[in-house]
Amino acid sequence: MSERIVLSRFARKRLFPKQGRTDKLQGTDAERFTAHVNAVAPVAKLPGYAPFCQLWVYENWTSTRVMAVPITEHNRHLLRSAYEARTAKELPVLTRWFEGVDPPRARYLIVILYSREQMAKEGDAIDADWGVVGCLPTAEPEEIPMAPITMLRNALGVEEGGSGVALDRDAYARSVAFWDVHANWREYRQAGPG
Repeated sequence: MSERIVLSRFARKRLFPKQGRTDKLQGTDAERFTAHVNAVAPVAKLPGYAPFCQLWVYENWTSTRVMAVPITEHNRHLLRSAYEARTAKELPVLTRWFEGVDPPRARYLIVILYSREQMAKEGDAIDADWGVVGCLPTAEPEEIPMAPITMLRNALGVEEGGSGVALDRDAYARSVAFWDVHANWREYRQAGPG
């Protein structure tokens, strides 16, 4: 491939955390992941939410599971929530997830890429054409809608951990429709003594 891809600092921490969480990328590491997306052609390239963003769809070569699980009457009791920030600089926002579900292996990994120019604008200058900022493990080769809170954060600007892209009301409504009946999952963490 002629376009070079690197892993952003943000994505490295989010996709490959030190504690080895099973709800993140599995069966690969940061170096092998980056080598794969640079060596293997994606099965599709989708437009992102802004001109600087692209979504490259790969067949899942890892053991990573899907990220979004439908909410049903049988699993609703497994939903959890808390106010969380993705980084120390961001404001905490209300987040919702499942604990105790067993999602299937993803068929696709949708790699979210930002252009070199956007990466520099967000304070993470890269020596490549594209920087990986995220990855969506999915059952279908289609984008999962960006979470409503992520859209709002993006609209707030780079200073608040976003990208500076204005809110698209129709895209926001589609996101709410999806995330109203789906939730991310996390590995179950049993509370320890004390």
